[in-house]
Amino acid sequence: MTDAKRWSAPVIVAQIPENGLRLELDADEATREALAALSGLRTLPRAHASVELSHAGSGKVQVKGRVRATAGQTCVVTLEPIESDIDETFDVLFVPEGEVPPLPKDDSQGDDTDAPEAIVNGVVDVGGLAADYLFLGIDPYPRKPGAVFAPVVATPDPEDHPFAALKALQQPSGPDWPMPKADGGDGGPSSGERPQGSRGPGKRS
Repeated sequence: MTDAKRWSAPVIVAQIPENGLRLELDADEATREALAALSGLRTLPRAHASVELSHAGSGKVQVKGRVRATAGQTCVVTLEPIESDIDETFDVLFVPEGEVPPLPKDDSQGDDTDAPEAIVNGVVDVGGLAADYLFLGIDPYPRKPGAVFAPVVATPDPEDHPFAALKALQQPSGPDWPMPKADGGDGGPSSGERPQGSRGPGKRS
């Protein structure tokens, strides 16, 4: 169990009647502010727990209950303030301090049963237990009803085409781009013409 000072409601085991004990807990304003600060909530306007304690033999105590609260949060999509409802149930066995079993190294194959808690100095703090389950019920990604993430879609740039750079290399860069001349350029003979007056091989004058 974590620090019970945030919502303390200690019950002395020796004073629990044989037929059990039922409690209704309402966190006061100071307690709610402390709970909100510990859990990162914007506000916590309401926190209530219904708890039943019964003897389970050999000094053990069974604690069953339900915690309900209203959590003030911020929508992760619109960033608007919203309120979320928390409603968690619990069923935990409290045992003498020396009888708490060690936590398993690998609980991947374990069941959903809550691990036993220790009775400290003959006392069970049901307020701290309720706070633990209140924290478990907080939505880490609260959303306003109807709010959805809208992905940003960028308009494709034609210049980002993979062949844009190649196309740019194939195009003239300006008015001085050299152009091939079909007639030889300077008036001289083309590669396929024989100058006038020249003689072919094998001919004599």
